[in-house]
Amino acid sequence: MAPRTRILAFGAAAALFIAGAACAALVGGITGEILTITLMSAGLAGALLLVFLEIGLGEERDLARDEQRRRKRERLALGGRQRSRLRRRPRRPR
Repeated sequence: MAPRTRILAFGAAAALFIAGAACAALVGGITGEILTITLMSAGLAGALLLVFLEIGLGEERDLARDEQRRRKRERLALGGRQRSRLRRRPRRPR
């Protein structure tokens, strides 16, 4: 996830929460309560989902990094074995 997209997503969640708080202060009656609950819940739920997304993406990056390291180690080990085989002279048949 690009940093700009991340900032916009968390900003939108914060804006929903702030809009819900503003509705609590400015809009009266049952309409204000419904708007407050809806907007604040949407903002908090969005932020929570984004946090879980960030955790998942971090784990994916770690797994990809580990896989790349493993492949590099295998390539180095395989390359070392191939070189040692090529250095030996072939046997003569008896």
